[in-house]
Amino acid sequence: MTFTITPAAERFIRFMLRADGGPEAGFRLVLSPGGCSGLSADMSVRAAPEPGDAVVECYGLRLFLPTESRLLLAGVTIDFADGTAQSGLVFRDPKAATSCATAPTPIVRLQ
Repeated sequence: MTFTITPAAERFIRFMLRADGGPEAGFRLVLSPGGCSGLSADMSVRAAPEPGDAVVECYGLRLFLPTESRLLLAGVTIDFADGTAQSGLVFRDPKAATSCATAPTPIVRLQ
């Protein structure tokens, strides 16, 4: 499983973990096919992984990733966008077919 987290996304995830979690907390990322980038996501800060989640240490971050998410993350760059109209994590998947050519880059918000 190879994916990239940009420095901006890393800062955002660290901020969320500090705000909502304790020292053992992790950032759970559940991806599914869909959306303009080819992916849609559900994210949360959790005290512990769910059954079946892999705990992936990346840049000192603890990510809790279900099996399907690990497969869908292959080759993806996770970035963070912060603009006046929208802000949040952005998933750039070079394998995704561009189905929303006129739509802006999708932003996924933490729930």
